[in-house]
Amino acid sequence: MESQNVVICPPELTSRPLGLKVEKRIALPVAKVFKAWTQQIDLWFASPGSFLGKPEPNTPFYFETSFEGIRHPHYGRFLTIQEDERIELAWVTGEGGTEGAETVVTVSLAAHENGTFVSLTHAGFLNEASRNKHQEAWPVILDQLEERMSRPVD
Repeated sequence: MESQNVVICPPELTSRPLGLKVEKRIALPVAKVFKAWTQQIDLWFASPGSFLGKPEPNTPFYFETSFEGIRHPHYGRFLTIQEDERIELAWVTGEGGTEGAETVVTVSLAAHENGTFVSLTHAGFLNEASRNKHQEAWPVILDQLEERMSRPVD
């Protein structure tokens, strides 16, 4: 097996079994959704220009979001990347997010009619409150991805 396909130090989630799943059909081609998650996250989710990292397994990333004037740093690393099929990320945020826990976000993509079927799981939460916040947030974030990435490019 090539070293680029082996996850170095996979997150330990057995002591934190709380997770969630969100599914959505997005009216965008699979390749566009994949690129949005791996190279253009600051066009639809992160603050513009804040994304640092490369979409390669075992490679760290950083970006920040801003909500109601409050900055929210996001740290992590790409764990698995299968072009136009699957992205797996170790994902860490602070207070009000994952509370510093290293969680795992897995985004699975499949062509569906005139768009993409997205299945997102987020696992490894410390508590129900954190999980519930993310359960409410991810559908809104996926709607935002579809809306912002559907806009014509200037």
